Amino acid sequence: MKRMGMIFRAKANKALDRAEDPRETLDYSYQKQLELLQKVRRGVADVATSRKRLELQLNQLQGQSSKLEDQGRKALALGREDLAREALSRRAALQQQVTDLETQHTTLQGEEEKLTLAAQRLQAKVDAFRTKKETIKATYTAAQAQTRIGEAFSGISEEMGDVGLAIQRAEDKTQQLQARAGAIDELLASGALDDPTGTAKDDIAAELDRISGGSDVELELQRMKAELAGGPTQQQAIEGSSHDAAQQQSSQSPHKFDKS
Repeated sequence: MKRMGMIFRAKANKALDRAEDPRETLDYSYQKQLELLQKVRRGVADVATSRKRLELQLNQLQGQSSKLEDQGRKALALGREDLAREALSRRAALQQQVTDLETQHTTLQGEEEKLTLAAQRLQAKVDAFRTKKETIKATYTAAQAQTRIGEAFSGISEEMGDVGLAIQRAEDKTQQLQARAGAIDELLASGALDDPTGTAKDDIAAELDRISGGSDVELELQRMKAELAGGPTQQQAIEGSSHDAAQQQSSQSPHKFDKS
């Protein structure tokens, strides 16, 4: 079970590492720092609000204390020592509250100063992290683009690999078709395959056609020369010789019949 758990964690870690984009991670960290800075600023604002409320209460109590002191003086001037004592007693109670509020005010003021300093330091760190983040993102993007360009030039990228395989398959098919076409032409020329259309001829037939074609041209050339010279053409001579041979054969035929 421990081994299976370790293998599962290793697989999950590898999958997460492959899916992780450092730029997105940096942006997320920066966002978290901004949220923390916002919380610190809200804390400073809350402490400042509490301090301001204590200041208002102090001013109010100090005003009541001054009023009781004036009332005691007036009562003592009128011979009302009991009222003057009561006024002074109330003033003493208010003065104790003032003292407590002043202590709280001092504490809150110190906390406010600490939070303000912490917010300033955190702001400086956030600004520095933002600068570093943008620098890292730009460097990462440039390195990624350079890597892709290098892979494209070298042909080891997935996209260019697919293109290279497609080109190789096309070249192989083209060579196969060319070889098949050449083999069929050779078989047709040698007579091993019959051409049902009659357009294809073997080497012997082509040579005979060439010779007969050349003879026809020579005969026509001789006839034209004879016409230009004013004598009978070779064709007419051939026809005349053929006509004389036919007449001679016809003249010899009756003698053969008489003998019989």
